[in-house]
Amino acid sequence: MIYNIIEWEAAMAVQPGNGNRAAPRKTALDAELQAEAQRLRTRLQPVVEQHDLYLEEIDIKLAGAHRTVHVIVDLPEDRQGSVGLDIISDVSLELSQAMDNDPDDDGRPYSLEISSPGVSRPLTEPRHWRRNVGRMILVKPVQGDEVLGRLQEVSATGIRLVPQLPVKKGMKPKQGEPTSIEFSRIRKGTVQVEFAHADEHQTEDGAGHPENSGARHPA
Repeated sequence: MIYNIIEWEAAMAVQPGNGNRAAPRKTALDAELQAEAQRLRTRLQPVVEQHDLYLEEIDIKLAGAHRTVHVIVDLPEDRQGSVGLDIISDVSLELSQAMDNDPDDDGRPYSLEISSPGVSRPLTEPRHWRRNVGRMILVKPVQGDEVLGRLQEVSATGIRLVPQLPVKKGMKPKQGEPTSIEFSRIRKGTVQVEFAHADEHQTEDGAGHPENSGARHPA
C-alpha cells in the first residue's frame, strides 16, 4: 500500500546513510501517483465533458492513508469567462459518485476537491492562451525584457499582442504597435488582474465568482 511506503520513509529518514535510499522511493511513489491520476482522468473525463467543461488536471496528494484528489476543470477554449459556482457544485457531486462507484479503487479514504484553474495559472498550452484573448498578459521571454500587453490573437505557433507602454504615474496608458511572439520564445505567460474590468467576471444575476472557485467533498 502507498501509505506503508510513506510510513517506512518517515521512520528510515532519520537513520544515518539513508538519504540516498529515500530518493528512489520518492520517485517510485511519484510515478505511482501519476499513474493513478491518469487512470482517474480516463474515468472522470466523460463526467466533466457532460457539463461542457474541459478536464484540465488531476493532482493527488497523500497524508498517511488519506488521499486528496484535486480536479481542475475549465471552460472550453472557445468560451470566455470563468466556471460558475453552480456548475462547480453540479459536476462535483457527479464526480464524487463516479469515484465512489469506481470498481478499481483500493478503498482508501479520500477527499475530492473541484476547482477552476484560477487567474494566476501560468499559460503553458495554446488552449490557455486562446481562453484569454482580450485580456492583459505579462509575457516573460526566454531572452530580453518582459512584455505587458493585451492579447489580440493566438495562432498555432505563437501569439500577437498590443504592448502597453510604460508611462508616468497618473497618465493614461499608451499602446505600442502590435507584436508577434512565437511560443518557442516564451518562458512564461500570466494573466494580469484588471480591477477596471471586474464586470467581465460577473454572473448573470450580477454576483461575481472567484477564478479559483471550488467545491470540496470529503469521503
